[in-house]
Amino acid sequence: MTSIVLLLRGINVGGRGKLPMAELRAAIEAAGGIDPKTYIQTGNAVFRGRVTEVALSEEIEARAGIRPNVMLLGASAFAAICRDNPFPDAAADAKALHVGFLAEPPVCTQADLDAARGSEERVLLTCAAVYLHTPRHLSGSTLAPRLERLVGVPLTMRNWRTVEAIAALLDE
Repeated sequence: MTSIVLLLRGINVGGRGKLPMAELRAAIEAAGGIDPKTYIQTGNAVFRGRVTEVALSEEIEARAGIRPNVMLLGASAFAAICRDNPFPDAAADAKALHVGFLAEPPVCTQADLDAARGSEERVLLTCAAVYLHTPRHLSGSTLAPRLERLVGVPLTMRNWRTVEAIAALLDE
């Protein structure tokens, strides 16, 4: 049975979008997922089975009264994004390396992002993700606040520590 990675956007951040992880696990099961496991309180989960983004979004809304953006990735797609990290040297400072998981292929080009980045930042755009190395972390990033607008498609960011933790859940 296929393993799935769930990434929710805007959950339990800044007092908005409150969704207890027990409710998220229950919503996943009600939508058809099996053996859901969550990581931290910001809407990261792995499970097995077949669940659609719409069904899961509706289930969360019915339980918690919020309808977050839901992104589902197959385990192999998630693993490929992890494996293709172009900045392995930056992984030691997991809060300086981020991955923006794209809901669909971007509308911008690598050159667009290169022109918008800060002098210390590195960025690489693929059809599935945007990798951002920000040595001064996101709060010091020139590119991060404009990234989604520049990419032109919905995305959800995770720091490398979270990406590694999700990968470990898939390996369990």
